[in-house]
Amino acid sequence: MKKYNVGFTAGVFDLFHVGHLNLFENCKKMCSHLIVGVCDDEYVRDIKHKEPIFPLEERVRIISSLKCVDEVVVVSFEEIDDKMLALEKFKFDVLFSGDDWKGSERYLKTEEQFSKVGVSIEYLPYTKSVSTTEIKNKIKSFEG
Repeated sequence: MKKYNVGFTAGVFDLFHVGHLNLFENCKKMCSHLIVGVCDDEYVRDIKHKEPIFPLEERVRIISSLKCVDEVVVVSFEEIDDKMLALEKFKFDVLFSGDDWKGSERYLKTEEQFSKVGVSIEYLPYTKSVSTTEIKNKIKSFEG
Protein backbone atom coordinates (compact mmCIF):
# COMPACT_ATOMS: atom_id res chain seq x y z
CA MET A 1 0.00 0.00 0.00
CA LYS A 2 1.37 3.39 -1.01
CA LYS A 3 1.51 6.17 1.55
CA TYR A 4 -0.54 8.61 -0.61
CA ASN A 5 -3.25 8.31 -3.22
CA VAL A 6 -2.57 11.26 -5.57
CA GLY A 7 0.79 13.01 -5.73
CA PHE A 8 1.69 16.21 -7.57
CA THR A 9 4.99 17.78 -8.58
CA ALA A 10 5.74 20.51 -11.08
CA GLY A 11 8.62 22.06 -12.95
CA VAL A 12 9.94 23.16 -16.30
CA PHE A 13 11.70 19.83 -17.07
CA ASP A 14 13.64 21.26 -19.99
CA LEU A 15 16.62 19.20 -21.18
CA PHE A 16 15.25 16.07 -19.53
CA HIS A 17 17.92 14.25 -17.50
CA VAL A 18 18.35 11.50 -14.91
CA GLY A 19 17.67 13.92 -12.05
CA HIS A 20 14.16 14.45 -13.41
CA LEU A 21 13.69 10.70 -13.77
CA ASN A 22 14.91 10.14 -10.18
CA LEU A 23 12.40 12.72 -8.95
CA PHE A 24 9.47 11.07 -10.73
CA GLU A 25 10.46 7.56 -9.67
CA ASN A 26 10.84 8.65 -6.03
CA CYS A 27 7.46 10.41 -6.13
CA LYS A 28 5.78 7.37 -7.68
CA LYS A 29 7.15 5.11 -4.91
CA MET A 30 5.03 7.12 -2.45
CA CYS A 31 1.76 7.53 -4.35
CA SER A 32 -0.67 5.50 -6.44
CA HIS A 33 -1.29 8.22 -9.04
CA LEU A 34 1.42 10.75 -9.97
CA ILE A 35 0.48 14.00 -11.66
CA VAL A 36 3.36 16.01 -13.13
CA GLY A 37 2.76 19.67 -13.89
CA VAL A 38 4.84 21.11 -16.71
CA CYS A 39 5.31 24.89 -16.60
CA ASP A 40 4.13 26.68 -19.70
CA ASP A 41 6.57 28.56 -21.94
CA GLU A 42 5.38 31.94 -20.62
CA TYR A 43 6.41 30.87 -17.10
CA VAL A 44 9.89 29.97 -18.35
CA ARG A 45 10.28 33.29 -20.15
CA ASP A 46 8.65 35.59 -17.58
CA ILE A 47 9.78 33.99 -14.30
CA LYS A 48 12.98 32.11 -15.14
CA HIS A 49 14.01 34.73 -17.73
CA LYS A 50 15.16 31.98 -20.09
CA GLU A 51 14.02 30.67 -23.42
CA PRO A 52 13.02 27.00 -23.17
CA ILE A 53 15.25 24.69 -25.21
CA PHE A 54 12.28 22.43 -25.96
CA PRO A 55 8.78 23.86 -26.45
CA LEU A 56 6.01 22.94 -24.03
CA GLU A 57 4.42 20.34 -26.33
CA GLU A 58 7.68 18.39 -26.58
CA ARG A 59 8.35 18.55 -22.82
CA VAL A 60 4.82 17.27 -22.15
CA ARG A 61 5.27 14.46 -24.68
CA ILE A 62 8.58 13.33 -23.15
CA ILE A 63 7.19 13.23 -19.61
CA SER A 64 3.94 11.59 -20.73
CA SER A 65 5.94 8.67 -22.12
CA LEU A 66 7.39 7.71 -18.72
CA LYS A 67 5.82 4.68 -17.04
CA CYS A 68 6.23 6.22 -13.57
CA VAL A 69 4.08 9.24 -14.55
CA ASP A 70 0.31 8.71 -14.62
CA GLU A 71 -0.84 12.13 -15.77
CA VAL A 72 0.76 15.27 -17.19
CA VAL A 73 -0.86 18.69 -16.92
CA VAL A 74 0.24 22.11 -18.09
CA VAL A 75 0.56 24.59 -15.23
CA SER A 76 0.63 28.37 -15.22
CA PHE A 77 2.52 30.80 -13.02
CA GLU A 78 -0.57 31.22 -10.82
CA GLU A 79 -0.75 27.48 -10.06
CA ILE A 80 2.98 27.34 -9.30
CA ASP A 81 2.88 30.47 -7.16
CA ASP A 82 -0.28 29.58 -5.20
CA LYS A 83 -0.24 25.89 -4.35
CA MET A 84 -3.84 26.12 -3.07
CA LEU A 85 -4.95 26.88 -6.65
CA ALA A 86 -3.05 23.81 -7.85
CA LEU A 87 -4.66 21.76 -5.08
CA GLU A 88 -8.16 22.91 -6.05
CA LYS A 89 -7.53 22.09 -9.70
CA PHE A 90 -5.63 18.78 -9.42
CA LYS A 91 -7.03 17.30 -6.18
CA PHE A 92 -3.81 15.75 -4.80
CA ASP A 93 -3.11 14.66 -1.23
CA VAL A 94 0.66 15.20 -1.36
CA LEU A 95 2.85 17.81 -3.01
CA PHE A 96 6.39 16.72 -3.84
CA SER A 97 9.01 19.45 -3.88
CA GLY A 98 12.76 19.84 -3.85
CA ASP A 99 14.34 19.98 -0.40
CA ASP A 100 15.87 23.37 -1.19
CA TRP A 101 12.40 24.89 -0.59
CA LYS A 102 12.04 23.42 2.91
CA GLY A 103 11.86 26.15 5.54
CA SER A 104 11.37 28.95 3.01
CA GLU A 105 8.74 31.57 3.78
CA ARG A 106 6.72 30.51 0.75
CA TYR A 107 6.63 26.84 1.74
CA LEU A 108 6.05 27.47 5.44
CA LYS A 109 2.88 29.30 4.36
CA THR A 110 1.93 26.41 2.05
CA GLU A 111 2.54 23.86 4.84
CA GLU A 112 0.21 25.84 7.10
CA GLN A 113 -2.50 26.05 4.42
CA PHE A 114 -2.20 22.37 3.53
CA SER A 115 -2.29 21.21 7.16
CA LYS A 116 -5.78 22.73 7.48
CA VAL A 117 -7.06 20.55 4.63
CA GLY A 118 -5.09 17.36 5.33
CA VAL A 119 -2.58 17.64 2.48
CA SER A 120 1.11 16.81 2.97
CA ILE A 121 4.35 18.08 1.48
CA GLU A 122 7.23 15.68 0.92
CA TYR A 123 10.61 17.28 0.32
CA LEU A 124 12.89 15.23 -1.90
CA PRO A 125 16.63 15.69 -2.43
CA TYR A 126 17.96 16.77 -5.80
CA THR A 127 20.27 14.49 -7.76
CA LYS A 128 23.55 16.20 -6.93
CA SER A 129 25.46 14.99 -10.00
CA VAL A 130 23.32 16.70 -12.66
CA SER A 131 21.29 19.85 -13.35
CA THR A 132 19.86 21.52 -16.43
CA THR A 133 22.05 24.58 -15.83
CA GLU A 134 25.13 22.36 -15.58
CA ILE A 135 24.22 20.66 -18.88
CA LYS A 136 23.77 24.04 -20.61
CA ASN A 137 27.14 25.21 -19.27
CA LYS A 138 28.85 22.04 -20.53
CA ILE A 139 27.36 22.54 -23.98
CA LYS A 140 28.57 26.17 -24.02
CA SER A 141 32.09 25.10 -23.02
CA PHE A 142 32.20 22.64 -25.95
CA GLU A 143 31.09 25.39 -28.31
CA GLY A 144 33.83 27.76 -27.08
